[in-house]
Amino acid sequence: MNNQRHKREESFSVFLVSNLGRSSRQFHITLFSIRLAAFVLFLICTAVGFLIYMCIYARGTQSRLRAQLAEQEQLICEIEEQRDALNSEKMTLTAENEALRQNTADTPATKPAQGTPAETAAAFPSRYPSYGAGVLQSSYSEEEPYLSINTYTGGNIIAAGSGTVLRVTSDDTYPHIIELEHGNGYVTRYLCRQEAELRVVEGARVQAGDILLTITKDDTRLDYQILYEGENVDPLDIIDAKG
Repeated sequence: MNNQRHKREESFSVFLVSNLGRSSRQFHITLFSIRLAAFVLFLICTAVGFLIYMCIYARGTQSRLRAQLAEQEQLICEIEEQRDALNSEKMTLTAENEALRQNTADTPATKPAQGTPAETAAAFPSRYPSYGAGVLQSSYSEEEPYLSINTYTGGNIIAAGSGTVLRVTSDDTYPHIIELEHGNGYVTRYLCRQEAELRVVEGARVQAGDILLTITKDDTRLDYQILYEGENVDPLDIIDAKG
C-alpha cells in the first residue's frame, strides 16, 4: 500500500497570560480563519466607504438643487415684477385711450352748435368717416383706392355727408358694405372687414354725421371709398378741401 501523506493545515497559536501569573489561555487560529476575517473586514471597510461617499454625494446634490431652486425663485420674482410693470403700463394706456375716445366722441356733439350748413354743402362727403379712437392704416393708392382705418370698440362709422342709402350688403371679405348716394355726383362706400352693429337700412335718408355702424370689436378695419361720377378719388382730397 502506498503511504498516505497527511497534509496538515497551517495554524497559529495565541497565548493570553495573566500579568499576575495565575492563569493563561491558548487559542489556535487557522490561516483560513485569518483570511476570512480579513475579507470580512475588507467588506466592512468597503461598505463604510461607500456610505460615506453616498452621504457626500447626497449633500452635494442637495446643494446644487438648493442653488437651482434659488435661481428659479429669483427668476419667478423677476417675471412677477415684469408682469406688474406691464399691468401698470396697460392700465395707463387704457386710461389714456379712454380719455382719447371720450374727447373724440364729444367732437360731433359740439359741431351742430356752429350752425347747420346749406343742404348742398351738407351733401358734400367731407367728413371723416369715423369718430372715436382710430388709426389711419393706409392711404389711397391706385392699387388700393380707399382709406384703411383701424377702429376700436365703442367707436362709430358715420355718414361723410347727407344722402340716401343705396345698398346694405356683404361679401366674403366684408361682412358690411354700405353705399350712400349724395345727389351731387358723389357716392361713398363704407366697407367693414369685421362684424359690427348695423344702424341703417336700404333706402333710408341720412344726414352728415349720422351713425351707420357701431364698432363692437377692437382692431375693426374700415375701408372707405369715394367715387365722383363713377371714378375713384382720394378721400383725403375731399376731406382737406372742406377743411
